[in-house]
Amino acid sequence: MRKITKIDVVTRPGKLEELKEALAAIGVMGMTVSQVFGCGLQKGHTEVYRGKEYNINLLAGIKVEIVVCEVPVETVIETIKKVCRTGKIGDGKIFVYPIENAVRIRTGEEGDIAIMDRQEDNT
Repeated sequence: MRKITKIDVVTRPGKLEELKEALAAIGVMGMTVSQVFGCGLQKGHTEVYRGKEYNINLLAGIKVEIVVCEVPVETVIETIKKVCRTGKIGDGKIFVYPIENAVRIRTGEEGDIAIMDRQEDNT
């Protein structure tokens, strides 16, 4: 069984389409995308609404979750950095985790085969 790795990316919402295209170009086909709110080094900002000042410390972002076993992790990380880096605070973070097991619920397959694309799955 090949090593399975999960890569989480938290970045700017405006980078999603470009990131999806770049990941598809290197062979990453599956991902889960969530809208998230968070804060980091930028600590939020102040907005005025109806004459009252509010501290907005949770900023909108996206979280892209990817699980790979065939595409090299280093290639995925370099692709993400290339697409998401603007050089400004708020570009985001990449988190890398080892995955102990994966199970395809429909077939019961386990391990790397559970996350691999099979032609008969596409029918």
